[in-house]
Amino acid sequence: MNLYIETEDGQIKNHPAFEDNLIQAFGAVPAHWEPFTRIERPTLGIYQKMDSDEPVYAKVDGVWTDVWTVRDMTAEEIAVKQQAAKDIWAALPNRDNFKAWTFDEISLKYVPPIPRPEGEVAWDGTTNTWKERAEYPNDGKVYKWDIPSWSWVEVQPSNTA
Repeated sequence: MNLYIETEDGQIKNHPAFEDNLIQAFGAVPAHWEPFTRIERPTLGIYQKMDSDEPVYAKVDGVWTDVWTVRDMTAEEIAVKQQAAKDIWAALPNRDNFKAWTFDEISLKYVPPIPRPEGEVAWDGTTNTWKERAEYPNDGKVYKWDIPSWSWVEVQPSNTA
């Protein structure tokens, strides 16, 4: 579907409209409506920010279009974002099991010293290796993985009455 935007003296007046709607309303696309190309919001890198949540309209190569302004984060913004990721990790209940893992600044994630192998495995922080893990029980109950016992432990529903 083609889009057009209303202009006056080389400036835009409103938001884009569909060609079909203009034809239905005016019988044709009026001369003061110019082609418009919609540009989707860009996907940001880990250390990028948008200057605004909304694009501005600008004429690029003779066609009106959305223009998104993306910028790299400042050193201070990067430090804040990295610290937030580290704080989330520090709040995990079993974080002591993962002491050998290191923070990767590029991905903002903690990574194991040994890549994860295929299969049902879990990290064993006492040996700093991946170990096979039993399959999740298929009896309809809810379980959580218990690292010290190296087994699935049934989660007991809380009695809130």
